[in-house]
Amino acid sequence: MSGSSDGAGLVGAGLVGAGPSTPAGPSTPAGPSTPAGILAALDEGRLRPAWPDPAAPGGWRVDPEAKRAILACFAERATRDWDLGGVFRFRDRVGLPPKDLVAGPLATTALRAGRPWRIVPGGTSVRAGVHLEPGVVIMPPSFVNIGAWIGEDTMVDSHVLVGSCAQVGARVHLAAGVQVGGVLEPPGARPVIIEDDAFVGGGCGLYEGVLVGRAAVLGAGVILTGTSRLYDLVTERVIEGTAAVPLAVPERAVVVPGTRALGGSFAAEHGLAAAAALIVKYRDEGTDARVALEGALR
Repeated sequence: MSGSSDGAGLVGAGLVGAGPSTPAGPSTPAGPSTPAGILAALDEGRLRPAWPDPAAPGGWRVDPEAKRAILACFAERATRDWDLGGVFRFRDRVGLPPKDLVAGPLATTALRAGRPWRIVPGGTSVRAGVHLEPGVVIMPPSFVNIGAWIGEDTMVDSHVLVGSCAQVGARVHLAAGVQVGGVLEPPGARPVIIEDDAFVGGGCGLYEGVLVGRAAVLGAGVILTGTSRLYDLVTERVIEGTAAVPLAVPERAVVVPGTRALGGSFAAEHGLAAAAALIVKYRDEGTDARVALEGALR
């Protein structure tokens, strides 16, 4: 990987040292200025595009400078090849190498602690600049993009995309086929955030800065964007996101896909309805039992 001065001076307030559910703030006024330094800081969790902060709107603070630093890694247009023992071969920009998931220092630390990353064979790709906490499991094939953070003991199931800068908490289960959208621009936009102990069912799609609250459960097939409406049947309210303040799913909410009738004579004539996301209950012991992931699977 080649260094570059293109990222000089771009990293600032995003240097932190806390886990996904631990409030943290800036720890140093200046950060790495080369792609190699940026990737190392992201890998180690010292640099995050967003981090928990109770004083910030929604409980999370976004660091635009961290995103600009990540964009600097894309600035070098030259490419290089990676040959993984003849099994897989890659070609990408020099500033965006694959993460060393076996022999890298953080992988080795997790292994020695008795909580190794499990990267099951079969075509998974994780870019450098992704932070993985101990005990993470990634099933094949999955893709995790630069700037993402994945908390301890989280399961990333088959065919999952974790987009750039997405923040995924501890003990989360991303079931098969989940799509977690990424965001780099605009730099101030909130990435998709999934807090600790959440369950995201198969085929769900989360985009445009949606925040899934702690221990929330999304049933299979729920699609949410930052400006989606969420109909809470328990409290009889409508929760709506905006471009400036994206949708936040309440803690412990159980969300399923549904429909709502469309107005107008044409829609009525043809029985048309639009997809809608519904909160049908809040998590209880029965829900916990249904979404529990057997320890043996980890």
